[in-house]
Amino acid sequence: MARLTVRVQPGARTTRFNGWYGEHPRLAVAAPPVGGAANEAAERAIADAFGVPRRRVRLVIGARSRTKHFEIDGVDDAEVSARMHALLG
Repeated sequence: MARLTVRVQPGARTTRFNGWYGEHPRLAVAAPPVGGAANEAAERAIADAFGVPRRRVRLVIGARSRTKHFEIDGVDDAEVSARMHALLG
């Protein structure tokens, strides 16, 4: 299991990883920050980026914050780092 910390920007035009916020990847999500919609969109985007089912991605810290910590089952920390650098450079 790996941990991924992302900076989420809700209400964006499209859902995509779009750069870095300091040392953390920045994830724009089209969903608004209402009723957990942005959190669910972030979980889906992370699951898609790592090719795992959504049920393997869990928000563990930051439900009401823009900086969120996720756990991803079936992926290790090295794979997370390599995938983020491949996506964002």
